[in-house]
Amino acid sequence: MNDLSPQGLPASPGVGMKPQHFAALMQDPGPVAWIEVHAENYMGDGGRPLAQLRALAERFPVSVHGVGLSIGGEGPLDRAHLGRLKALCGWLNPASFSEHLAWSTHDGAYLNDLLPLPYTQATLARVARHIDEVQAVLGRRMLLENPSTYLAYAESTLDEVDFLTELATRTGCGLLLDVNNVHVSAVNQHSDAAAYLDRFPLHLVGEVHLGGHAEDQDDQGARLLIDSHGEQVADPVWALYAQVIARTGPKPTLIEWDNDVPDWPVLAAEAGRAARIMAPVR
Repeated sequence: MNDLSPQGLPASPGVGMKPQHFAALMQDPGPVAWIEVHAENYMGDGGRPLAQLRALAERFPVSVHGVGLSIGGEGPLDRAHLGRLKALCGWLNPASFSEHLAWSTHDGAYLNDLLPLPYTQATLARVARHIDEVQAVLGRRMLLENPSTYLAYAESTLDEVDFLTELATRTGCGLLLDVNNVHVSAVNQHSDAAAYLDRFPLHLVGEVHLGGHAEDQDDQGARLLIDSHGEQVADPVWALYAQVIARTGPKPTLIEWDNDVPDWPVLAAEAGRAARIMAPVR
């Protein structure tokens, strides 16, 4: 799809926009060079959220991150939702748009979660059709995010890296690498996160996410990580991120913190840590 508009986030730290941080972002953003917003929070017709976003968009490149398309769902995409997304991207003209490799709808009902998929040829064909539809409607290349997983489907015939790589090959989409999701999935499924990243097509990555996770135990007492977005980035995730940046050079890197949101200095410090990791290879 060569007529799609390109993406251009700066290869620097960004943060997810939270209303309580609006003043700090406008006055002293520190190391933060761009912001990301969840699309579904800005699909209304007015009010303070849109006013704040318009003001921030005059100062920062904006990444729009969708959480409601259910791009892996078995049914067709919600055309009304896709229309609202097109309207948002139309006036905002974001530097990037991304969505999750997940499903969240069933029989017309929306589930408050991003659920994993079996990695099969049938799933691959369905998700590729949905990506093609999204990119055609929006007129822009999208990024697809690797999920955090807790269980694997017995019916899967492809591994995740191969699945994502083939999706990008078929559709021309880019990838969003969530390093915390890689770590969470590896711990939960007793696999090797570094080996996963060694095989990941890093040349297709247009954005990196870093977030926190909570730790629990499953019913057998085994370690279980939950992708909570409510903690500081853990040291093992920073180590994996440093390995990625050493190979790729600086990448647009988002600090995700959506629950138990801290005061601005804490979030800015996380962005500063990402900047320091990127600095030696810039």
